[in-house]
Amino acid sequence: MIKKLLYTTLCLLALHGCKIENDIPYPIVEGNITAFEVEGQRAGEEGGNVQAAISTQNRTVTLYVDDSVDLSELRITRLGISEEAELLPDSASCKDYNHFPREGFDSVDDLPLSMDTRMDFTRPVHFTLRTYQDYDWTVTVTQIIDREIVVENQIGNPVIDVHSRSVIIYVSPEQELDAIHVTTFNLGGAHGKVVPNPEEYDTFDFSTPQEFYVSYAWEEASYPWKVYVYHQESSGATGDVFARVTTAELSGTIQNGKTPVVEYKAQGESSWTALSASAVTVNGTSYSASFSGLSAGTVYQYRVSVDGVAGEEQTFTTAPATPLENGGFEDWSEEKAGTQTLYNPWASGATSFWSTGNGGSAPFIGSITTPTNDAVSGTAAHLQSRWAAIKLAAGNIFTGDFALDGTNGVLALGREFATFPSALRFSYKYKTSKVNRIKEDRFEYMRNQNDSCHVYFALTTAKYTIRTAKGDSFNRHDPSVIAYGEFASNQDQPTYKEMEVPFEYYDRKKTPSYLIIVCSSSKYGDFFTGGDSSEMFIDEMELVYE
Repeated sequence: MIKKLLYTTLCLLALHGCKIENDIPYPIVEGNITAFEVEGQRAGEEGGNVQAAISTQNRTVTLYVDDSVDLSELRITRLGISEEAELLPDSASCKDYNHFPREGFDSVDDLPLSMDTRMDFTRPVHFTLRTYQDYDWTVTVTQIIDREIVVENQIGNPVIDVHSRSVIIYVSPEQELDAIHVTTFNLGGAHGKVVPNPEEYDTFDFSTPQEFYVSYAWEEASYPWKVYVYHQESSGATGDVFARVTTAELSGTIQNGKTPVVEYKAQGESSWTALSASAVTVNGTSYSASFSGLSAGTVYQYRVSVDGVAGEEQTFTTAPATPLENGGFEDWSEEKAGTQTLYNPWASGATSFWSTGNGGSAPFIGSITTPTNDAVSGTAAHLQSRWAAIKLAAGNIFTGDFALDGTNGVLALGREFATFPSALRFSYKYKTSKVNRIKEDRFEYMRNQNDSCHVYFALTTAKYTIRTAKGDSFNRHDPSVIAYGEFASNQDQPTYKEMEVPFEYYDRKKTPSYLIIVCSSSKYGDFFTGGDSSEMFIDEMELVYE
């Protein structure tokens, strides 16, 4: 009793002699933009993704619009933000700042009629997402005006100077300049207007420079443009090739009305192979051709013939079929972490390609990703979800590096990689468990549901950092992502099953710099949510090139 009184007295004296300060840190609640849509939204290029590219790492949103809208008063039709965040728009960019929403919305139809979501996007616009801290975001909108001109016997693409409002068109020598048939004349873009419109005439006289008045879809004013047409000798077809592993794409220009014949052969072979007509597409003065069934890492020659005259022979080289390093998970090493063993998925003394979160778990509960002889062949990776006293630790293995920030993990995802796999193949087993560990209220709906194993993979132009303390997760729509694929299952799989999951390419004309592969025994383990007895076995992982 005396000891308790003495202890209480000392504590009170200590409090009396200290200045009481509010040093309790605010919780970290990220303020993120999760969705962004505007009127006239389109893909940045043909075949691209229409969705806005949202980077939570850089806090940027990038999107494109067509020529039907006015950038200076562009209406936002959807704006998703973190649940606990307040939206503070850039007052200088709002058409009506006092009536701009302060919360996210899925549709303008959900907003009161008094609300106005128009903003001036002629320059990047800044938003602040306020939680316990302020998070500044930048939204950049680029307008694409497709000015397309196609005339009879045209050679190549027109030379369009927007600043001087002038156009130069070249036609073949046999074409009479005073009687040219015009197929397409979109100087104001697909939605604009041209007066007079030469498409409305059987032929148009371009023997002297002609003036046209052009207006965009969003304005009544029109501007004079000067168009010049000259003769030029045709040099046949020109083009460039973007080669992948077993395929390649040729694109270029050709005289309007002509059809190219594309031939190719592996360097050193004697005979040429002509592409089928279905593999060649002509649109006005542009054409494209698709090569398939090629061999990896091979030099090919190709030539394009027009009217029986073969053009200059050129070459391209297909990308290599780079194998996945340690995809069979045969190489492991170990080291001591206190009284526990830390397992590493690389041979002793070798450079790591794969990493795990074992560096965070081993000192406390041991390694949660370990080698196992329960494999398809040799050794496999055994991923286990376990309760680590204060949070769930999900077994994981990934390409990249792992570091600790206090008790939280920092994952630098990605290994250097510069080729084009078509799929990821692997074998897995899984024992699910009921979700019983939940850190965030938003995952409460998952309680007592089956946990899921998860494998996702991507080709990117940059490494990707995930900080578990901030609740980061990989964003498949980040601007750096070229291709993506994933697999998840919440069902028991007691024996090894082979899976082949394709890469979905967002951009087929961009070369990757990094390969990201992440496997986890609990899909939402990076949010410390899952079942604390889930187990995943994974083996024989390889990249497929077809």
